[in-house]
Amino acid sequence: MKHKVIKKLASKELAPGVVMRSAYLDNVMVTFVDLADGAVVPVHSHPHEQISVMISGSLLFTVAGEKRTARAGEVVLIPSGVEHGVTAEEGPAVAYDCWSPIREDYILDK
Repeated sequence: MKHKVIKKLASKELAPGVVMRSAYLDNVMVTFVDLADGAVVPVHSHPHEQISVMISGSLLFTVAGEKRTARAGEVVLIPSGVEHGVTAEEGPAVAYDCWSPIREDYILDK
């Protein structure tokens, strides 16, 4: 059995105040993202499907031009190729992101 402690996983700063850690198997990946108050992930897109699960704080999501605030206990679904970005409205914020297929660029322990 593989067992990991989230805070001990290798980390990568995706943008100022946005730190990501990842865990994955061959076909599934989850990333654990910490966002400082006011941190911004600029609008972007990727070929991966993404499900963002809010753990704490709140994030203002912009998905396909639509804006909505997500808080703890809420989920945002982002289809492949759709432009999206986030701003941490009430930080620090924590989100867990699920990916399909896995993001090779988010494998940090090679």
